[in-house]
Amino acid sequence: MREGPAIEALTRRLAECPREFLAEPRLRGKSEGVSVAAVVSDLLEDLGAPGPLSEKGAAAWEQPKSQDRNLMRLTLVACWLCHDRWFVEDRRLAEPARHWLGSGLRPLAELVAADLIVADPDRREELARLALSALELAPKGETVEVASDRLKALGSVERARIIREMRAKEEAARKLKAQMEAEAARQAAARYGSE
Repeated sequence: MREGPAIEALTRRLAECPREFLAEPRLRGKSEGVSVAAVVSDLLEDLGAPGPLSEKGAAAWEQPKSQDRNLMRLTLVACWLCHDRWFVEDRRLAEPARHWLGSGLRPLAELVAADLIVADPDRREELARLALSALELAPKGETVEVASDRLKALGSVERARIIREMRAKEEAARKLKAQMEAEAARQAAARYGSE
């Protein structure tokens, strides 16, 4: 991993996200709204892509379903973040950015509203760290280990996974207890019936 920009610079950029990047995306069946495909295409060109997205390349962001509204809004916010001068001047980040914008944001979008990503300091830091990780960069002044640990500590997706695992274990323990109680009752009934 190479060293990237300072995390503070990226979180400040997110805090200053223009309202246009929090606007409603153009969804399937609608004629109004921001074309997420166009914003992504412009960003990727500025990051070093040889040209605009092809029709096939833009398909993931063109006329998304209404259930992908938050994902598209988060994609717009992520485009704002990735359009930071540091990334643009690097000119080698188009492909990892395309991959991250195309598939890496969905888990976070399923848990956190795009507005909260901009409004909440921890969520801003989470998105900034996710972007750096996806672009194979470590925040300026941090080791890869420190950056990874901090992302895990902030991670909404990781936290949700741990909660799901804990709930599954609790449910399994509850079922086991119920089975043991039922077996004990069956055995007690069998003893009582044989006396």
